[in-house]
Amino acid sequence: MDEEVIPVLRVADAAAAVTWYERLGFAQQWEHRFEPGFPAFVEVARGGVRLFLSEHTGDARPDTLVYLRVRDVDAVAAEFGVPVEDAPWAREVELRDPDGNRLRVGTPNT
Repeated sequence: MDEEVIPVLRVADAAAAVTWYERLGFAQQWEHRFEPGFPAFVEVARGGVRLFLSEHTGDARPDTLVYLRVRDVDAVAAEFGVPVEDAPWAREVELRDPDGNRLRVGTPNT
């Protein structure tokens, strides 16, 4: 098993968050609740990139920033209708999920 870091993002509605992250190419891997009606904890993945989405209070702070490197930032920009900006290190867009978490998505300059 490879070691990895998996960011945890706070969400109010895991199902709505999963739908939003699907637009970025993520797919839900699993969902856990300690009991029916309790807060959800969900994993979404895009290739080898994983995120945990948690409805649990205190698991993560609102307004978190995650940087996601992708092969084609232009496709992401088109999906969300946002302009791409050129930075010295990458072409990027910044998105906010339904809960205000920020995702900076970029394709490195070559």
